Amino acid sequence: MREDVIYVSPLLKRSLLDLDGEPVGPMFDVVIGPVNETDDGPSIRGFLATVQRRKIFVAASRIGWLDARGVQMTTRTVDLRQFRPRGDELLARSLLGTVVGEESVRDIGFCPSEHLARSWVVATVALHRSGTLGLRTSSRVVDWREARSVFRQNPEPEAVRRIRAMHPNDAARYLLHLSADERVEVLGGMADGFLALVLEELPEAEQVEVLGELALERAADVVEEMHPDDATDLLGELAVDRRDELLNEIEPTRGARLKRLLSHDANTAGGLMTSDPIIVGPDTKVAEALARVRQPEVPSALAAQVFVTDAPRQTPTGPYLGSVTFQKLLREPPGSPISSCIEDKPGSKPVSPDLPELAVAQRLAAYNLLAVAVCDSGGRLLGAVTVDDVLDRALPPDWRER
Repeated sequence: MREDVIYVSPLLKRSLLDLDGEPVGPMFDVVIGPVNETDDGPSIRGFLATVQRRKIFVAASRIGWLDARGVQMTTRTVDLRQFRPRGDELLARSLLGTVVGEESVRDIGFCPSEHLARSWVVATVALHRSGTLGLRTSSRVVDWREARSVFRQNPEPEAVRRIRAMHPNDAARYLLHLSADERVEVLGGMADGFLALVLEELPEAEQVEVLGELALERAADVVEEMHPDDATDLLGELAVDRRDELLNEIEPTRGARLKRLLSHDANTAGGLMTSDPIIVGPDTKVAEALARVRQPEVPSALAAQVFVTDAPRQTPTGPYLGSVTFQKLLREPPGSPISSCIEDKPGSKPVSPDLPELAVAQRLAAYNLLAVAVCDSGGRLLGAVTVDDVLDRALPPDWRER
């Protein structure tokens, strides 16, 4: 058996933690997807926690680390809407006590997926046999396949199994070639986080088409999972009524950030930027900043640079202090405060959100930058434009299809 298995029962005695390690609320349950008929066990869709007397859901893709100490997110905000289970999802609590032959389920263990970052799959099941006539009970841990019936629901369609094993770019191409009925079936079986990654690989016209095939609540959940700049581009392509419906359905904090991004002209730094760069305080240690950079879900262009601001550190932030490149961090002592590493290089000054996109591209090219900060007139960090944002805008609309 693997040594990195985490069991549900002790985890539910812990807390959900935000990006700073502060408790958000007690853990309540683990959401499990269907058996996928592959070598992996059923996927962990996400986690439930109790916040303000509500059961709120945090997708597995938003979890930074997970162990016996608890579950820590990669963000400081949560969606406070009540959890809405889907038909193909199981709750771990409801599986405890399920009878398997002459035994019953005592606990469920899961471990990191060997194929996807920030993903976990069911690995083991702890089975329990009740004693009789005063004899002790006995327990054993088995591979999940030995207790497959516990997780059995409707078989996963072949098209869903196939697309789940693909890279998002390949999955996007595959999705475009499905019939209308097949696409509906596949979309229903895809996790929100993976579907968001697939949407980001599609041309915007196809993004709008796919989003139109989803119910409003599901569409809002998927848009929330997208990177803010990609979500903004997609929302900008929608009819005004549909866009307003989605923005009203999206979690309020994230919805407000998307509305701010939509307020900028699409052909400016504000229209190009993401509102989710890596932001730390001046007292943050170099080692902690590097840990943020190493998180697999951080895009390469954003991982190349860390931005330093005073509190608050959600965009729009407190006063912007400067930035530090990944290479600079590697050369500094791990215990040094990041304020001592801030670089003052030509071209590193922030740009205005109104700067035309051509001028942004020229700035990045002239100084060999991978990202540039975008600040308002008050010196607050609004976001960052990365070189891949500029490249994506410069390429012809149909480049993904070539």
